[in-house]
Amino acid sequence: MSISILVFGSDHFLATLPDQIYNATVFSVEVIADLHQAIAHIQIMPPDIILMQASLDGSIQLCSWLKEQIKLSWIYCILLEDRPHQLANKSKYDCSWEFEMTSTILRQGADAYILCVETLQAKSPQQEKSLQGWHHLLLAHLTVGLRKVQKYRDLMHSNDRLSAIALADPLTKLNNRRALELDLPKQIQKARTHGTALSLIMLDVDHFKIVNDTYGHLVGDRLLQLLSNRIRHNLRFQDTPFRYGGEEFVILLSHTNYNEALVVARRLNRIVSDQPFTINSQLAVNITISLGSASLQLEDDNKGISLLNRADQCLLQAKATGRNCVVGMQNSWSRTPHLQTVSSL
Repeated sequence: MSISILVFGSDHFLATLPDQIYNATVFSVEVIADLHQAIAHIQIMPPDIILMQASLDGSIQLCSWLKEQIKLSWIYCILLEDRPHQLANKSKYDCSWEFEMTSTILRQGADAYILCVETLQAKSPQQEKSLQGWHHLLLAHLTVGLRKVQKYRDLMHSNDRLSAIALADPLTKLNNRRALELDLPKQIQKARTHGTALSLIMLDVDHFKIVNDTYGHLVGDRLLQLLSNRIRHNLRFQDTPFRYGGEEFVILLSHTNYNEALVVARRLNRIVSDQPFTINSQLAVNITISLGSASLQLEDDNKGISLLNRADQCLLQAKATGRNCVVGMQNSWSRTPHLQTVSSL
């Protein structure tokens, strides 16, 4: 796993860092010395670890800002103390100032606070030992940051997997009703922002109860799986199918106006009724579907409730008309859905 490091510091400060962080197979290092540029970079490409030069203007502000960003709380922030007036307080016998500074820095948002060595180049065995010890301490904190990042990534992976499970219908593998309730408002906002069309199809399997009563619910479940596959494989890339509940499905059609939606609905009506569904080697079942279609209007609410209701009213009209047909309503003010196609059962 490549760890991204943002160094908030000068070139002079960069030279003090251990050579190990330049290992491209382990770390990806970006250096920025301006506070506003650093914040912009973090917002666009959040690093895993931030190394901050304490003497650089804006380092403490960056710590405080980062602490306030709830969605960025996983970033491991290390403040490296290189301010002469702070290092001058270093005493072999009195560490109270260091405890006080560390607690202050941690409260301000840093995850770690490390004192830098006084020299860039080792000039004596003692200085060389001190430099090596400082590098080892910094690398140890990088390891801690690595563990934190890995736990965060594992958690996000688990959350993504759980979210996918929560939004998927276990039988048909399509998105479920909850996913529709989340996606439809986003699609409406997107369509209105970009001035594009948005339509919706609601469809239902005709006489599905007869299938269950005749062949059993296992056959009914298998039929819904086969139907879902056939629908999915006959949609365009911009169309998103959902299992709304039972034998009822909803299809979102982005960048699709009223007339185009009717073309899609008629095609689905045809591909379902034209060929039986093979349950097993001994059984094939013929079914038909009824479909209702509606398109987004200015007066529709942002959640899509009115849009869904119009499509549902068209579906009810298709059922009442005799099933195996498509009914569409172009305008929300129109109280009479328009029958588009009818096929005999």
